[in-house]
Amino acid sequence: MNGLNDMQSAAVQYTDGPLLLLAGAGSGKTRVLTHRVAYLIEEKGVAPYNILAITFTNKAAGEMRERVDRIVSFGAESVWVSTFHSLCVRILRRHIDNLDYQTNFTIYDSDDQKAVVKECLKKLNMDSKQYPERGIMAEISRAKERFISPAEFDREASGNYRKMQVARVYNEYQTKLKQSNALDFDDLLYKTVELFQFHPEILKNYQDRFRYIMVDEYQDTNHIQFLLIKQLAAKYRNLCVVGDDDQSIYKFRGANIYNILNFEEEYPEARVIKLEQNYRSTKNILKAANGVISHNEGRKDKALWTELPEGDKVTFSLFDTEYQEAESVVREIAKMHKNEGKTYNYFAILYRTNAQSRIFEEKLLMQNIPYKIIGGQNFYGRREVKDLICYLKVVDNGRDDMAVRRIINVPKRGIGAASLDKIQAYADTYEMGLLDAMFEASNVPGLNRAAAKVEGFTNLILDFRDLLKAGMSLSELYDAILERTGYQDELVAEHTEESEARLENLAELKNKIVQYEQEAEYPTLSELLEEIALVADVDSLEESEDKVLLMTLHSAKGLEFPCVFLGGMEDRLFPSGMALNSDDPDAVEEERRLCYVGITRAKEKLYLSAARQRMMHGTANFNPISRFVKEIPEDVIEKNGEGAFAMRRQMESLQQAKRDLASRGATVSSKPYSYQKNAVTGTPAFGKEFRVERMEIDYGVGDTVEHVKFGTGVVTALVSGGKDYEVTVDFEKVGVKRMFASFAKLKKVN
Repeated sequence: MNGLNDMQSAAVQYTDGPLLLLAGAGSGKTRVLTHRVAYLIEEKGVAPYNILAITFTNKAAGEMRERVDRIVSFGAESVWVSTFHSLCVRILRRHIDNLDYQTNFTIYDSDDQKAVVKECLKKLNMDSKQYPERGIMAEISRAKERFISPAEFDREASGNYRKMQVARVYNEYQTKLKQSNALDFDDLLYKTVELFQFHPEILKNYQDRFRYIMVDEYQDTNHIQFLLIKQLAAKYRNLCVVGDDDQSIYKFRGANIYNILNFEEEYPEARVIKLEQNYRSTKNILKAANGVISHNEGRKDKALWTELPEGDKVTFSLFDTEYQEAESVVREIAKMHKNEGKTYNYFAILYRTNAQSRIFEEKLLMQNIPYKIIGGQNFYGRREVKDLICYLKVVDNGRDDMAVRRIINVPKRGIGAASLDKIQAYADTYEMGLLDAMFEASNVPGLNRAAAKVEGFTNLILDFRDLLKAGMSLSELYDAILERTGYQDELVAEHTEESEARLENLAELKNKIVQYEQEAEYPTLSELLEEIALVADVDSLEESEDKVLLMTLHSAKGLEFPCVFLGGMEDRLFPSGMALNSDDPDAVEEERRLCYVGITRAKEKLYLSAARQRMMHGTANFNPISRFVKEIPEDVIEKNGEGAFAMRRQMESLQQAKRDLASRGATVSSKPYSYQKNAVTGTPAFGKEFRVERMEIDYGVGDTVEHVKFGTGVVTALVSGGKDYEVTVDFEKVGVKRMFASFAKLKKVN
């Protein structure tokens, strides 16, 4: 018991009956759990065989196993430490024959599941475009998480045509799995609960086996996991659940926060112990976290505290654009690395969505700062981003055979590998590129019916090229590719967490294209692809663990970093627009819990930032500063000069100006502006307030103006941002051009 505080010791020693251990961030819960195992064995004389500890990940299970082995002198190997899925596999391998399966069942991964669903759709004569495989898989998974059988799902679907169709697939899917003696990952839990429900004698055997049960991260359990634990603990009720309702952030995966909030209703005799002492963060960081999370109503009352020093105040910075935000974050990292000797792994950059990583990645590359994406790929390495870039490459010149191969069947066009091999053989014979061979598909021997499908693809590429030649902008071309290929519709129809993230990444790629168009004097597709290629080339980075870490807030859970930059602190981004518009009263509260998780990742320094103007889906958005920033107590946050909240008034005036301009037929600029420089040093600085100094122009829409290079033209649109105007001019000699007024130096022609 050495080294444990009073509350930790109490949690270790309370072993009889239900226990709810509310373990705040950084409060040492894993230490408590392992010491509890040791106490049960060495002080209470419990047989290691009778102890079950459940974690959510194999990594967590491995770490707990190591710790238990270190502190338990004898019998540690007999303690069951496992994930939910591994526990269920062990049980089913012994007993699934009672459910008319063979014990040597196969476990299907997501690719196997998709293949089975595809077969089901084909058999049921259902259109995979209308009912995408992954969307169906997600609905079946949600049903199993709720312990809903195909028959029950069918009854629930009554009157809802789509759900009735899904019910047909669900039933056929389970039939095919049964025929193949196979289970998917959801089945592992479902079938175990089903086994215990219909075979109480088997359940009793495991109840007697696992007399002491501990469950980590209980706030992340879903309904079927709740049912499994309830079954196993029903006889002896020696159940210790450990979790933090303030860190329940996986509702989208099926997690049910009410499992932990209603624990005392399920187990009225339960004792509740709160671990509130934090060993990770400074006082100011914890005050910020407590200030934010206290605004949630659906939570257990608790507040983190620490004996660590006050530390630096939390810094909040408001920038004109997301580009300034990212550049300033990177500059601050570079400064602390150079001046204070901080290693790069001292820093973590966190964000709400994966798509936000793109700008940070580019700025880090420009500064030659090594980085690593946790829980995902580099932006330009993501599947959907590579797909669309390959489409652009093929439209540009078509000489990249790898790009052609990548997209020929994305989305699926029914052009199989055998057909592609025949086209390649034809290309090799006549020494031409793959795309050129496709243009001659009717001449390819043995291609037969596939020739028409290939021609459909080549005609699409030709159409895109014609649109570009006719003057279509690159961003409009990008939209056309997404729409006419069916790529976007397929992702929308899928309606899964993965597809939503992929759509966000595609929107961010469009932001990149729009940014390029605005910055390039003569934007071309070739130059755009060249710029992307240079940014995407990260091979020059040396392999080292000393890297800045980038990750979403969800990926950051369970981790800690000395210095954290949390970007995009704006309403409609964080909290998300979906949460703000949701009918679910818990939606914003879950976002606030996610913010709490982000704040409590920081040990020493925490930087929050927002942008007045952020490009989303290729257009400029003026979002308010996140309500979560406002919820941080004034005495622990540094808010830039007059205060960041004064910026809200400035932003609102900009929004009014935007509306005024829109009423006169103008649009809003999404052009990233240059930094507001420090008046003394002349250099941008993180945390400095930007002044809004609007330039004056003497022309408007319809006026004739003169440019020193392009000659005379007519102003067709004015675009207003914070400090500048974007002007669209139809020049007599060179056509339509977009430019900033401050650079264009246009003169009104009377």
